[in-house]
Amino acid sequence: MGKARTRVQEGYPQSCCTLGGRKPRLNASSPGDQQVSEKYVREQQGQRTAIFVVLFALIMLLIIYSSNSGNEVFHYTALRGKSPHPPNFRKWGVKSGYLPIYGNKTLNSHCHQCVIITSSSHLLGSKLGSEIDQSECVIRMNDAPTTGYEADVGNRTTIRVVAHSSIYRVLKRPQEFVNKTPETILIFWGPPSKMQKSLLKILQHVSMSFPNLSAYVVSPGRMKQFDDSFRGETGKDREKSRSWLSTGWFTMVIAVELCDKVHVYGMVPPNYCSRRPQPGKMAYHYYEPKGPDECTTYIHNERSRKGNHHRFITEKWVFASWASLYNITFSHPAWD
Repeated sequence: MGKARTRVQEGYPQSCCTLGGRKPRLNASSPGDQQVSEKYVREQQGQRTAIFVVLFALIMLLIIYSSNSGNEVFHYTALRGKSPHPPNFRKWGVKSGYLPIYGNKTLNSHCHQCVIITSSSHLLGSKLGSEIDQSECVIRMNDAPTTGYEADVGNRTTIRVVAHSSIYRVLKRPQEFVNKTPETILIFWGPPSKMQKSLLKILQHVSMSFPNLSAYVVSPGRMKQFDDSFRGETGKDREKSRSWLSTGWFTMVIAVELCDKVHVYGMVPPNYCSRRPQPGKMAYHYYEPKGPDECTTYIHNERSRKGNHHRFITEKWVFASWASLYNITFSHPAWD
């Protein structure tokens, strides 16, 4: 009796050893508990397997879609046969296609020989300025300036074709783009949804401020004709293929409408960016030397599916097919 010591006497709390007068089973579990646990594990494994299968299926569908889309992208050489009769732009009728922004002027310009000056950095260092200025009609695009670049791109501008997205950049510098040379004709293009009344009012106000300015907007009917010409040449619907026609497309067609002969300075041929060895990096615009790379821009726009993009390379294949038909030539670089 004197030697017997209880756990309470040894300093342990009673609750650690008894529970309602019974000793607890700390590590034991009933057969029912084990069955529930195994069932839970199986369910978790099944859910993980199902998620993996779904993810794998989605990845495979994405790969297949990308592959099909890549083959569907504008491989122009495979689509060329869909337009056995290219459009005759010279029969479209200039008067109905280009509406005066202010007043009742009519676009009735006609040139025997025109030059299109692209915004390409290939023109830097070319010393083509005097040659360009001697041309009968000089066509430029968007907000490509001449000030500071006269030695390479010339100074004269007869027609400037401006996209809806470049309108504000052009209007912010009227001394450069609006009234630098009195002969300049401005032609603004944009889908009807982009050429809102507020934008047209701004253009009208500018036209009123510069009485000698001749400014026109591409009519909705002519915009549809541009879209139809793209579909006829490529077999692709512009909207369904999530494409935007570039200002280059509009400029080329307008030049063909107004000019007997067209010479293009600075536009690279359609296979330029796929040549081996690959061409060195060139700025997309001659007036933005630190801007995006030319080929990177072309390839990204050609292959992209998300959003709307210009199909620059496809357009160049189309231009190549028009060269002999419409007396179009290219230089700096020359086309094969």
